[in-house]
Amino acid sequence: MKGRNMTRWRDPAKDPRQEPKSNLITAEGAERLRGILDHLSRVKRPALSAKVGEAAALGDRSENADYTYNKKELNRVIARIRYLTKRLDELQVVDRLPADTDKVFFGAFVTLEDEEGEELRIRIVGHDETDTAKRWISVDAPLARALLGKTLDDDVTVKAPAGDTTYIVTEITYRDPTAGAR
Repeated sequence: MKGRNMTRWRDPAKDPRQEPKSNLITAEGAERLRGILDHLSRVKRPALSAKVGEAAALGDRSENADYTYNKKELNRVIARIRYLTKRLDELQVVDRLPADTDKVFFGAFVTLEDEEGEELRIRIVGHDETDTAKRWISVDAPLARALLGKTLDDDVTVKAPAGDTTYIVTEITYRDPTAGAR
């Protein structure tokens, strides 16, 4: 049996996609998701609905590429709106600094130094706001899990496919959630 819904079988006990994701998000991350939801709801969906209506008014829908494309795009936008609405209800916004800012917690900017002296600056954020270009990693990532609760000059060993990597925590900073996004 072949089809687009057929995938290879994965053992649920070992499948990383089955691991529970944390429902934490920073205040600026939640604001960004609300902005996306607002744009999709107020701008994108009405515009696509109008395009679908115009294309449907032209007649035969079975051979109308404009209708087919815009209808698929509208369904994709509606699904994204539904997902974001549900996800925003589940999320817990972390909108304050931790009591002890000398330790690594959610939302921290952490500078690490590896064994060769190379520096790596990361931020621990929620699953929905990870960004490899900015080096924002999920709180569920192995490196973030290893860092949580650490202080300055602590050694952190992370298991990686290429072997264990050891880092030293050289700096811990936090952005004030009430200051807004930078």
